[in-house]
Amino acid sequence: MAALDVTAAPEVRRVLREVLRGDDAPRDGTVLVTHDLLDVLALADTVAVLQDGRVAERGAVHDVLTRPRSAFAARVAGLVLLTGRATAEGLRTADGTLVAGVVDDDCPPGREAVAVLDPAAVAVHATEPAGPASGTRNRWRVTVTQLEPRGRAVRVRACRGPLELFADVPVESAAAARLAPGDEVHLVAEAAAVRVHAAGG
Repeated sequence: MAALDVTAAPEVRRVLREVLRGDDAPRDGTVLVTHDLLDVLALADTVAVLQDGRVAERGAVHDVLTRPRSAFAARVAGLVLLTGRATAEGLRTADGTLVAGVVDDDCPPGREAVAVLDPAAVAVHATEPAGPASGTRNRWRVTVTQLEPRGRAVRVRACRGPLELFADVPVESAAAARLAPGDEVHLVAEAAAVRVHAAGG
């Protein structure tokens, strides 16, 4: 469907969905290969994410897209994913950064884990935000590396050493802040918006 125009693609998806859900659908299921998240959402029950010729992750569409366990699957889902080890308060990355978050009950301290965050829940500040740092809030001082259009939002990609983060901010906010690659900014995310769960299968 990559070569279809914007009006034809949804109609083709609708027809495919009817065929795949109909009485004449193959009993053993159907394999659909796509690079488009909309195809996954509209047509699939389960998903396997392939990376370098191997299955990086497999499961129900909802689980893989909301609780990715690999950086590649998180990229497909459009989520920030940080790796490290679980702590009682969240996740500690390899460079020692503590990411405050909500830790799954089945993810004890010390276990390899990932922290997952919706980039829409990350705020961008040109100057250090007021108020003391606390366990309920994450703050990262980072350098903007790239700006990407995302509809009515701008994806602000940033890093500090090995730590890579991104935030989706309204176009108006990005324009008002005059963000540009090379700028130092402060990213802020509430701990309640960060989910920490076990890495791996």
